[in-house]
Amino acid sequence: MDYFEKLEKNPYEDLKWNIPERKQGAVNIIGGNSNHFRTEVNTAEYLSANYPVEKVNVILPDSLKNKLPPLDNFQFLPSTDSGSLAESQGLIDVFNVMDFNLVLGDLSRNKVTGKAIMSACNFAEKMTLLTRDSVDLIAENGVEKLLMNESLIFMASMPQLIKLLRAVYYPKMLLLSQSLVQVAEVLHKFTLSYPVKIVTLHNGQVLIAENGIVKAVALEMTGYSPITVWSGELAAKIVAMNLYNPNSFIKATSSSLF
Repeated sequence: MDYFEKLEKNPYEDLKWNIPERKQGAVNIIGGNSNHFRTEVNTAEYLSANYPVEKVNVILPDSLKNKLPPLDNFQFLPSTDSGSLAESQGLIDVFNVMDFNLVLGDLSRNKVTGKAIMSACNFAEKMTLLTRDSVDLIAENGVEKLLMNESLIFMASMPQLIKLLRAVYYPKMLLLSQSLVQVAEVLHKFTLSYPVKIVTLHNGQVLIAENGIVKAVALEMTGYSPITVWSGELAAKIVAMNLYNPNSFIKATSSSLF
């Protein structure tokens, strides 16, 4: 299995030297609904405080416009009747304005918002990481075309990945009961079939996959728990390291875990 490796230490430590001293780069953080927006705001604050990102925009539904202060980095887009993001040209446009998009979720489980995110991601040329409930919405709204977009990263739980594979009738089964090696084999073949990038968690290991290459890092080495790994902070780290190390997804994402 020359395509699979468990990393005991960071072999890409030198990538951290590529983080600039002066602020540069721009990131969108997208998500929220009329009742939930704290994760998006907290993650934006974390990214701004810990990395030299020049601009961090928070893209929220306009159902929140009267609940939040009028800050320069908040952008409000049309919302559905239930208070989450709706389809709009503005949503499609923001996906290609910044250098990187982080779709954090809290989007409400409705098909209208699912189609809105699908439509925006279909046109996305900038790197885009989808995580938390945004992955569920994608899996439930016809994902085949989207999986051909090499700009997309899915940071997904195992149940979410199982949904994605079932949505495209992928011939290789992915199961929670499989060993780490078996899951690595499926990810190897899946990322050879589709050009998307994958980050997931299985049996205490964070798995990273792209172009048939799979790396594993023990969760205990990351400082996160099986719950906090989905808080938004790790996703922000992955975005930052890939922002400053473009076209090096495996290396940059592996490095962000240590």
